[in-house]
Amino acid sequence: MTFDPVIAVLLIPAGAAMLLAALPGYRLTARINVLAALASFIVAFSLFFHRPGQGPYFHVDDLNNVFIVLTTFVGFTTSVFSASYIGHELEIGRLTPVFLRFYHAMYQVLMFAMNLALVANNIGLMWVAIELATLTTVLMVGIYRTHEALEAAWKYFILGSVGIALALFGTILVYMAARPVMGEGADAMVWTSLVVRAAEFDPALLNLAFVFLLLGYGTKVGLAPLHAWLPDAHAEGPTPISAVLSGLLLNVALYALLRFKMLLAVNPAALAPGPLLVTMGLISLVFAAFMLYRRRDIKRMFAYSSIEHMGIIAFAFGMGGPLANFAGLLHMTMHSLTKSAIFFAVGHIAQVKGTQQIAEMGGLTQTNPVLGWGLVLGVIAIAGMPPLGIFASEFLVVSSTFARAPWLAIILVFGLLVGLAALFLRLNTVAFGEPRGKSGETHASYAPMFAHLALVLLAGVYMPPALVGWFQNVAKLLG
Repeated sequence: MTFDPVIAVLLIPAGAAMLLAALPGYRLTARINVLAALASFIVAFSLFFHRPGQGPYFHVDDLNNVFIVLTTFVGFTTSVFSASYIGHELEIGRLTPVFLRFYHAMYQVLMFAMNLALVANNIGLMWVAIELATLTTVLMVGIYRTHEALEAAWKYFILGSVGIALALFGTILVYMAARPVMGEGADAMVWTSLVVRAAEFDPALLNLAFVFLLLGYGTKVGLAPLHAWLPDAHAEGPTPISAVLSGLLLNVALYALLRFKMLLAVNPAALAPGPLLVTMGLISLVFAAFMLYRRRDIKRMFAYSSIEHMGIIAFAFGMGGPLANFAGLLHMTMHSLTKSAIFFAVGHIAQVKGTQQIAEMGGLTQTNPVLGWGLVLGVIAIAGMPPLGIFASEFLVVSSTFARAPWLAIILVFGLLVGLAALFLRLNTVAFGEPRGKSGETHASYAPMFAHLALVLLAGVYMPPALVGWFQNVAKLLG
């Protein structure tokens, strides 16, 4: 029997979830969680060198390979951060051993669901996987069982369910458009078959389908005005889940949108999905940039930063073309690494200070220099300052837009500058000035945070030719 990395990247988290649900004890389950996440990353990385042939249910190409490797890598580093973070939550009594066992099992269920969504060749199976990921994160957001956490989980469940229902209706409409051409049955839901015959589909049905898909999966991406669940979920859930939500789950929903965008691009009579993505991207960017000024909770503030950056990514993919698509892929990768690093810092800072309120933090670079300067580096990176990777991706987005639609570039740059000013205003309060709030030490693992920031710095200074070529191939696939 030959080794199939696609099956392995699904079986590892699924098997680990069942094992973790049965095992008591924090130290053992935390280590198994880390080992399972590492094994998933190694197997996903092997897809660079060995890809099985496509089938009716699973498929790997250059596009989803980007997402799979990124998802499993951040999933691994977040599990390392989670081991120390969740251990502290157990010590102070915020989590009981029973909920801890549940947390680790659900973490691997979430990794399974995201991996399944990314490798699925059947658009119905992809929808099921994203629904499973939604339900899993709903349960994890409410794990503290406080009034605020349960309210955030309920809000996420309601809005996420509405979004996923709209996405289901859009998926059904795609099937209805394909059925007259491809016949009844599962063949009319296989993406690799759909993209070959999409030029023959009814364009009116495809247009209607994409509107529902954009609203449905756009809710999961966190695009304004469909974003309402996201700040609460980030603020009230465990910080490792905030890192996974911002760094990974938003990308998975975006991936689904990109697949359907590629379908419409094949049909010359269908509407161009680009302007819709551009519009929602700009609205998200500008709205979130202004909302950053009003945040008092540090995790909620960085949740709005995620909305801002998903808007930039959606804008880049909406503009389309080799350069803008390349910039969108690079920005998505850099955002995932940077934002998760920021949440690693924020999680331990909140544990040290005993609060998430910005007004009760201060002077972190004096009281906790490693955490304070880690946060400073993260904010400098996410604000798009040179020479870090997000500066490179934003520069490419802006320059490609100036060449094609200067008036859109003006709005884009305006939103970027507003967001940058807000982040540095808040950073000055938290990192510098007179120390405020509690002071203490944390048994934190700083390796994941600085590993991510080192990769973001490296990408801003030098990108290996192989990686550039890979991203260029994906940019061409996206059209």
